[in-house]
Amino acid sequence: MNVWRRLSGPRRGLALAGAGVLVAGGLVTIPVTAAQAATQCDVAYSSNDWPGGFTASITIKNLGDPVNGWTLGWTFPNSGQRVQQGWSAEFSQSGSQVTARSLSYNGNLATGASTSLGFNGAWSGSNPKPTSFTLNGVVCNGGTTNPTTGPPTTAPPTTTPPTTAPPTTAPPTTAPPTTTPPGVKVDNPYAGVPGYVNPEWKAKANAEPGGSRVSSNPTAVWLDRIAAINGTPNSSSNGAFGVRDHLDEALRQGAGYIQFVIYNLPGRDCSALASNGELGPDELPRYKAEYIDPIAAIQGDAKYRNLRIINVIEIDSLPNLITNTSGQAGGTVMCDTVKANGAYVNGVGYALAKLGSLGNVYNYIDAGHHGWLGWDTNFGPTADILKTAAVASGSTVNNVHGFITNTANYSALREPYFKVTDNVNGQTVRQSKWVDWNYYVDELSFAQAFRTKLVSVGFNSNIGMLIDTSRNGWGGSARPTGPGATTTVDTYVNGGRIDRRLHLGNWCNQAGAGLGERPRANPEPGIDAYVWVKPPGESDGSSKEIPNTEGKGFDRMCDPTYGGNARNGNNPSGALADAPISGAWFSAQFQELMRNAYPAL
Repeated sequence: MNVWRRLSGPRRGLALAGAGVLVAGGLVTIPVTAAQAATQCDVAYSSNDWPGGFTASITIKNLGDPVNGWTLGWTFPNSGQRVQQGWSAEFSQSGSQVTARSLSYNGNLATGASTSLGFNGAWSGSNPKPTSFTLNGVVCNGGTTNPTTGPPTTAPPTTTPPTTAPPTTAPPTTAPPTTTPPGVKVDNPYAGVPGYVNPEWKAKANAEPGGSRVSSNPTAVWLDRIAAINGTPNSSSNGAFGVRDHLDEALRQGAGYIQFVIYNLPGRDCSALASNGELGPDELPRYKAEYIDPIAAIQGDAKYRNLRIINVIEIDSLPNLITNTSGQAGGTVMCDTVKANGAYVNGVGYALAKLGSLGNVYNYIDAGHHGWLGWDTNFGPTADILKTAAVASGSTVNNVHGFITNTANYSALREPYFKVTDNVNGQTVRQSKWVDWNYYVDELSFAQAFRTKLVSVGFNSNIGMLIDTSRNGWGGSARPTGPGATTTVDTYVNGGRIDRRLHLGNWCNQAGAGLGERPRANPEPGIDAYVWVKPPGESDGSSKEIPNTEGKGFDRMCDPTYGGNARNGNNPSGALADAPISGAWFSAQFQELMRNAYPAL
């Protein structure tokens, strides 16, 4: 339900106060003359309520003189109503009085222009909608009903209508076609357009001291269970926004692209317990019908046709079929199962085919990272299985726009102080315990080489790579400033390496990590963008078992006291203590990431 109110200028407010006329159904309005032109606007307030909580959306439309900076105010009818997390404005509350102030990017409103904001709130007792607003101190003088025809210009109506009938959702700028046009995909969807800033993540980052320095960076929206499609307001690891809410907000922001992580395969993440999913290994039909199909239906809505929708397809999936099945160190029964029944290959193929058929949708498949796939025994076979999945379930390689490496991981973008070709006292760097015969020592060199390999196995020659740089900066006081000592090959590598993990296989809430390169397009040849797909501050998994109803398990690699296993060379986990479940906000980690950011904040 939308509540529309009209805000009027100071002179108009005085005239009304002097008249003192109140008519059932709304306040009488006085026509505004040119000399009286000042602050005038319509406000639409709507909310989605549930027991104890709600999400509110507000749209301000400026009907008066241009506004340079605005402050919206209202009073909650119930003293138990509270603003918790807001977006697209700076919120404050004292008692029942709420103030929302414009931000740097949305403070200027030309005549006829609109802007939208919103917040997540809590309530006790009841949750009535506010019925009075002010804009820059000017009191609301409008009614709550909207006439079906425009009012006469001479006689005042009994209620104050908005200038046009309010839409129930933000309209597209032109009439949408009945079906989504096929469209012509651009070469790089990140280039030349602003990215979507998730208001739910932004609110959490802004609540941290210093968080506003990074909170306007675009991050991806993780769809890690079926319920996330429509939003999970009572979850600690997903927000109240669903797919359509995020897409609508992207339109309101004027974003050029938005990023989603498609992450719910049957038997998901078969080698790690913290991120196991809700679907069993034999539930491929449910994955298709209840997960991919609804996402495709929403993303295919014609109103989003001018928005570049980027899907990161099923992280930690296909590479597991190469590295974590029988015969491999740490192979698991679950990985054997999903390899044998084709759940991963056919699930990824179906997602590619369904989503890739949309003209404004761009699919990037997860391709591990250099510390996982850099050995010849993994490098080529992984490229082959990615190709197999790309042509499975009716898909073709044309549904693959590119690949992403280092998703939610910590591998350094560059290692400036040693190269894989270096030798120390007659020993190659590859013989060091850290490199362990890998052919790659950093993520950029791996991503560029893997792109060449992928083209050689049959992917289109114009595919682009993404690198997740959300947590691979490794700055701060522990960052080396030069090569290590040449005493041995190990002292040389360990003394100069940027990546300060105890082992390349460590992946959970790594101590000492920092924010990496900020998201940007075309940073290097073959690289479409550096991206923050893992939103900084969201936990990789809990430090200890935490009972929950969100399907989040406990993995010992998230336990700081764990001594490791065969997959990480029996090294300590290197995880931070006191972490919440996967996807939940981890304040201590966010603060550490900011302290150790490189480039520094």
